[in-house]
Amino acid sequence: MTPQPNALEIEDLVMHFGPVRAVDGVSLTIPRGRVTALVGESGSGKSTVGRCVVRLVEPTAGTVRIAGTDVTHLSRRRLRPHRGAVSIVFQDPAGSLDPRMLVGDIVAEPLRLAGKRISRRDRDARVAPQLERVGLRAEVARRYPHELSGGQRQRVSIARALISEPMLLIADEPTSALDVSVQASVLNLLADLQRDIGFACLFITHDLSAVEYLADDIAVMYLGQLVEQGSRERIFARPAHPYTQALLSAAPVADPVRQRERQPVLLGDDLPSALDPPSGCRFRTRCPLAFDRCATEVPARTPIGDGMAACHLVRPDGTGPDVRTADPSEVLS
Repeated sequence: MTPQPNALEIEDLVMHFGPVRAVDGVSLTIPRGRVTALVGESGSGKSTVGRCVVRLVEPTAGTVRIAGTDVTHLSRRRLRPHRGAVSIVFQDPAGSLDPRMLVGDIVAEPLRLAGKRISRRDRDARVAPQLERVGLRAEVARRYPHELSGGQRQRVSIARALISEPMLLIADEPTSALDVSVQASVLNLLADLQRDIGFACLFITHDLSAVEYLADDIAVMYLGQLVEQGSRERIFARPAHPYTQALLSAAPVADPVRQRERQPVLLGDDLPSALDPPSGCRFRTRCPLAFDRCATEVPARTPIGDGMAACHLVRPDGTGPDVRTADPSEVLS
């Protein structure tokens, strides 16, 4: 039997906004039914990758394939049949829902845009169970977005994204604009829906606790480039790249004793500008283990199991210095 194509394949994706190199050569594959978390600091280019996938922006170069079909430069007319295969949930539900539309019309909008001719009764028959699936009552369909709480609005966004039964969901920081009290409920909802429906997901976030809960695989992004990829288990247990190690060291843990004992890695300076990224390794200006070679040579992507890490100090078996515990003078001597 012929294997089914991956839900998403990104190859050498580049997105420049004039002189700003927001995304610079990203390659990423998400198999069907898998959740890949794309993590990194604000300004690393994570959301731009998601917007390129759904064609909200036109990539400068590279290839985006959805279920094996190259959609990178399709016209609007030729792209329409593929629109239902991918949906997006945005960070701010208040800004992504039309305040002039009723919730029922918002949730049903993807059906209209796909050109499906259905009666009002049939439309309502699809919207009501979709709202109930995301934990909202059917009568919410007759309300406007401003009448709902932030968590309810995000549930509406999720219902709208899934009504077309997409193969791939782009979740762009779906909980960061919500109160802490409702973030967990929305994450639980996404996890339950993904398990029940089986869609693939590109989960864009900086919340590593959410990544540990929801993701199967992790891709770590820094200043427009991927610096590490791998399974959730491997990266949380044995992160190879110094930047990944630094991110994990800064993530809060539930145990207050362990939290007090930890020594987070303090990265030098702020994230460099994408207008003029550093030569060689882009992380070198903040890396405690940087040495001369880092300034002159771009690190190769060293394969590690089912993933990779782009660092001169990483060995093919995934071992190398841990920036959380290593003495730079010993590592580089």
